[in-house]
Amino acid sequence: MTAPRVALVDSGGTNIGSVTYALERLGATARLTADRGDILAADRVVLPGVGAAAAGMRRLREAGLVETLHEVQVPLLGVCLGMQLLLERSEEDGGVETLGLVPGEVVAIPATPQARVPHMGWNALEDLADDPLLRDVEAGERAYFVHSYAAPVGPWTLATTRHGGAWSAVVRHGLRWGAQFHPERSAALGATLLRNFLGEVGR
Repeated sequence: MTAPRVALVDSGGTNIGSVTYALERLGATARLTADRGDILAADRVVLPGVGAAAAGMRRLREAGLVETLHEVQVPLLGVCLGMQLLLERSEEDGGVETLGLVPGEVVAIPATPQARVPHMGWNALEDLADDPLLRDVEAGERAYFVHSYAAPVGPWTLATTRHGGAWSAVVRHGLRWGAQFHPERSAALGATLLRNFLGEVGR
């Protein structure tokens, strides 16, 4: 079987190297690119990201990638900030219009004595939907999160996690998926999710 060609969108995130290595360990050919042709010719597209929504969208606009991402017709996975950018809007930085590829708005996680913000660390996935991205992932398995903003649970939520309330951990709209956690840092669960993205989704 030919290794899937993965376009790793050059969004300027500091997690790009670790995402690349995680994909290559699973047999994919991962190419970091901001080239429209490369992205549209790929078998899979990954939008990574770490940092703030405004800076992430500015990077995508300056590279001319907003329109390109709307043209993608193969499975696309947003990771961490990349997932948040897939939605329509984020409260971060006073309000940012994002890509609008998945319905919904990202909001600030309210800090409480029991739930510190940023949310950093291992958290269980719950309420798993039947979806090829989550094949062989069991409820209660833990993933690694680092975020201060999150998507509320809604019609597009495939899995939730709890941190001072329930939040979307995985979302999907059509061929667009998002993972709020870092699969490249989430041990066996993360490897399973990425393996599914490379082979199970879109069939």
